[in-house]
Parts: sequence; structure tokens; C-alpha cells
Amino acid sequence: MSDAISWRTLQPGQRARIRVWDRASGELRTVHESAQRLYEAPNWLADGRLLINGDGKLWFLAADGSSEPELFDVPGLPPVNNDHVLLRDGTGVFASANDHHIWHVPFDGSEITRVTSEDGPLHFLHGVSPDGTELAYVRVVPQGQDPWTAAALHLIGADGTGDRALTTDAGPADGPAWSPDGQWILFNTEQFSTVPGHAQLARIRPDGGELEQLTSDERVNWFPHVAPTGDVVAYVSFEPGTIGHPENRSVELRLVEWEAWDRPTTFVALHGGQGTMNVPSWAPDGSAFAFVDYPIEELDAE
Repeated sequence: MSDAISWRTLQPGQRARIRVWDRASGELRTVHESAQRLYEAPNWLADGRLLINGDGKLWFLAADGSSEPELFDVPGLPPVNNDHVLLRDGTGVFASANDHHIWHVPFDGSEITRVTSEDGPLHFLHGVSPDGTELAYVRVVPQGQDPWTAAALHLIGADGTGDRALTTDAGPADGPAWSPDGQWILFNTEQFSTVPGHAQLARIRPDGGELEQLTSDERVNWFPHVAPTGDVVAYVSFEPGTIGHPENRSVELRLVEWEAWDRPTTFVALHGGQGTMNVPSWAPDGSAFAFVDYPIEELDAE
């Protein structure tokens, strides 16, 4: 794959809507809407701002919609994609860039550093440990007709040391994210299914032990994100038969209690998928969840 990968853009008649769902009231608010730039994957800072990506760059946006997106200018950072995760202490963000590496980006303007050093494999960040010392990422080796069928989860130190495999099964895996107590890593995997593309949610200990399947239904489930309160998990659910996590699909955002995996509820149905909630999107106190949908005019008219 080339390092000249472009970022996603909107289709004619399409909008990117950054939205916030309130957990207590169920209220759904649009905090920003754009017909020019395709925004993706909100992170939620403790100071009340969201961090999003668009046009290969990072942007800050007030979570209450009181201001327009503000460019976070980062000299030397390659174009970024929708895999970016905050440090819990609020000092910066780890971001996957289109050079296929993971970068540490401090918010104070100090020098950025590249975490991953190995060229060849593609590195897609999804999780940062609660203490900020380890990163969980998806490792893809670009060989064969579809290298994503062998996507595996790896852990690496935030300083770039100690890279190790977390999953070794042939079934592709994605979306690793830590529980707030650091005891589990949740992710989606196809290793429990005989149907290609039929991803379900699972969890595993950071040492690679106690692998457990969590969801088992007809839908295709991706990107589990545990609330900071630790009691519920939000994830995106695609229609049966979906392969991967494509864009511009009818999807559901679902909520499930930590030990009630067979009883999820849908808190919003939308047009989206890729970019909607690839990374942790909870408010720091667990009271709200941010995501992006991508309505298209002709669909709205139906």
C-alpha cells in the first residue's frame, strides 16, 4: 500500500453530523454539521471538547456545539485516520497516521514522537491502557489478496518497546479497548464464527488469558467501548452479512450492561458505520456518548 493514502470525503448531498447522546434522558443533539468536511471518530476530553479527525487532520470541537471546529495544527504529523485515542491524564493523544505508524502527540505543542518502528506491517491504534503505558493496536501484514483476514491484535509499550501478540487465532480481530479497571481488553473477532465477516464481541486479559466470547447473534458487531463508569458498553452493530466495517450502511449503536451481553438495547439507528465510533467516545463521567452519522439527501427524502 502507498503512503499517499487519501482521507475519506463526503459524497454529493451528504453531511457529517457530530452528535451527542445523553445517557440519562436519551436526548440526542447535533453539535456540529458539515457538508464540506467528513469528520470521524470523536474522543471526549475532560475540558468539554471533542477531538475528531477530518481531511487527514485533527480538530477540536466544543462538545456542546458552542463553537466551530478548531484545527489542531501538528507540524510533522503525517495525515491521520480515524484511529486516535486520548491519554487518560489529558496530556495528549496517540494517533494512527497514513504512514501506517502510531504517533504520540502532546497537546502542549512539544515534539511528537513515532511509537512504532517496524516498517512493513500496518499499525492501527484502538486502545490505550488506563495508566498510559501500553497501546493496543491492530497489526496487518500486507500480503495475499486480502491481508485483513489475518488482522491480529498486538500490545506495545507507549515508548515503542515490548511489542507482543495478544491474539494468535486465524480469525481476524479489531477494535481492542481496555476496560477502565485495566483488567480486560474488549474487541471484535471472527474466530468464533464459520461465516466470513461475522464478527462478534469478545474479551481477553492483557496477558492473553481467559478469552471469552461476549455476543452471539445474527448481526455483525464491532468496536466495543466501555463507559468510564465500567457498567455498560457501547458498540456499533451492522446488518447480517456485512463484511468488515464499511461506510454508508444502516447501523445501530447498541448499549449492553457489563454482564448482560445477550440483552443489548439500541439507542440510535443511523446511516454510517466506518468513522461513526471507531474509538472511545464516552464523556469522561460516562454521562454521554459522541458519534458521527452521515445522512444523504436522497435517503432522507425516502
